[in-house]
Amino acid sequence: MTETAPTEPSGPTGPAAHATHAEPTGSASPPIPATAPPASSTPKVSTDILGEPWVARRIDVALNETAAPNADHAVLVHQRGAAPAAGAQGAPRHERAVLYLHGRNDYFFQTHLADAFLQAGYEFYALDLRTCGRAGIGHPSPHDVRDLRIHDEEISEALRIIRSEHGHSAVVLNGHSTGGLQAAIWAADHPGSVEAVVLNSPWLQLNASGLIRSYGSAYVDVLSRRSPERIIDNPAEAKARKRLAAEAASAPSPDGAEAGGSGPVEADLYVRVLHRRWGGEWDWDLRLKPSPAFPVRAGFLAGIRRLQREVRHGLGIEAPVLVCCSTTSSSPEASPEEALHSDIVLSVEQIIERAAFLGTDVTVRQIPGGVHDLALSPSPAREEYLATVTGWLDEHLG
Repeated sequence: MTETAPTEPSGPTGPAAHATHAEPTGSASPPIPATAPPASSTPKVSTDILGEPWVARRIDVALNETAAPNADHAVLVHQRGAAPAAGAQGAPRHERAVLYLHGRNDYFFQTHLADAFLQAGYEFYALDLRTCGRAGIGHPSPHDVRDLRIHDEEISEALRIIRSEHGHSAVVLNGHSTGGLQAAIWAADHPGSVEAVVLNSPWLQLNASGLIRSYGSAYVDVLSRRSPERIIDNPAEAKARKRLAAEAASAPSPDGAEAGGSGPVEADLYVRVLHRRWGGEWDWDLRLKPSPAFPVRAGFLAGIRRLQREVRHGLGIEAPVLVCCSTTSSSPEASPEEALHSDIVLSVEQIIERAAFLGTDVTVRQIPGGVHDLALSPSPAREEYLATVTGWLDEHLG
């Protein structure tokens, strides 16, 4: 059974391709009781699903059945040459590094994003958070996290690895969509932990009217306490998916299969204009970033709303912050052409309005023709986004 409530981004929001009960006050939540992970002195590193030179390192985390049921690890991804081999002497390939946090229904796959940072002199690391992406393989309910501060554990460990083990002296925290909200909260909770914060279409506000945000949030808060696993559907997206499914039923699929054949025929518009299966530019693993998206549950959405209210109270991030977003928003029922050159997941006006509450040194840059994940925008918007980020970092960090 599904309930209807305010919208939240459920379409693809990130990854690359080849080619969180007290009313929030801005301070960190009290520690969450958990079961400690088993101690291990040997890093669990293997070749990543992206292939060489990418490697994946398992990060064991404490079990917490309240905040993140059935989740026991996260995965840190980086290139094999990022730092000297274990036991070897020497400096890392780049003095500075970027730690990327993905969005909901997402994982890291955008290798061209990593390439842009590498070329700018920043080593690139991506963290697939517990229950998500690589760390969600085999999980009964991927992305079902009810307190985003549970991710503090793996983010802390990733930063320890980057600074202490690999020897990087400066770290930039880069987050997309839900990962953008996560990055902002982390930076506010841990002053001095990173040198800069870069946010790509951060989910700082619920994409709905003030009335729906107020009454809908109260409804979700109550529901999350009674039934945190209850699925919350987005009416606009559901309507758009039905229309697309009807269209798919009467036309051959891009790969030549007959109408009505196997495959995610209800794929949302965001996926249809971006994924190679439907003629788009990008090719990600639809098992890790599916369409329709993994269900949004009441516990997750209530946790998001708590953190978004903290943003509204002001976060006071000390590090410089760059917020990037498109110049235009469209609805999930937009035309394919509109969807390919606008944000159909979030309101850019709300992003810009909430950016003012992040800290004292905040820069907002809009990218004409950008989609929700600006790194997946068509040219020239994609190149403008990447140049904007690396240029801003050069200005602020030298």
